[in-house]
Amino acid sequence: MHTCVEARNHLLSLLQGVEYFNTHVFPEKEKLFSDLSDTQNPKILFIACADSRITPSLITQTEPGDLFILRNIGNLVPAYGEMLGGVSSAIEYAVVGLEVSIIIVCGHSDCGAMKALLDPQEAHLDSMPTVSSWLRNAEAARSVTLSTFKAEDSGPAMVRCLSEQNVLLQLAHLRTHPAVAAGLASNTLFLQGWFYDIGKGEISILDEQTRKNIAIKDIIESLKE
Repeated sequence: MHTCVEARNHLLSLLQGVEYFNTHVFPEKEKLFSDLSDTQNPKILFIACADSRITPSLITQTEPGDLFILRNIGNLVPAYGEMLGGVSSAIEYAVVGLEVSIIIVCGHSDCGAMKALLDPQEAHLDSMPTVSSWLRNAEAARSVTLSTFKAEDSGPAMVRCLSEQNVLLQLAHLRTHPAVAAGLASNTLFLQGWFYDIGKGEISILDEQTRKNIAIKDIIESLKE
């Protein structure tokens, strides 16, 4: 547990960061923020895990206003009707209200949510009933992973497999949302799954048909053709 002194120091550091933004970062991008002051026009909905190590704008090298970001435990998307709430409304608003043309679901290495799915006792899920209920949205990905690995094979490779299968599952869940289904039917919306390896700083694309990873440089080359 953190002490009050530690909490005070963390808050002080945070506020000093805000002060630096106000005095150094903002002046350099004042025109950008002025343009964004009364409107936004992102073309991409980026669905990522709430993990503190994931910074969507950093790994994509985008500016404020470029990404409409939805973050939650495990980068999950409940199938439409299962848990109508913040995630469903954010997706609907992004597609219908903002008219985004791309939705990215990004999983990552060493994901705490995926590790909890594999070992609920170690993750103390019994003391986090809300988290436990939320993670049911990844149960099918867990089943696929357990059919590939032996129970005793738990480790980074198994966590990565589950994280990747989870991304593919959430893409399938996305297709059950009416706004997304309509966008796909009219060819105005494109979905893509990513896996981010934190330690290597690498993004790979998850192909839904082959269920295999594709190097990002290969995707870039295909898009240039």
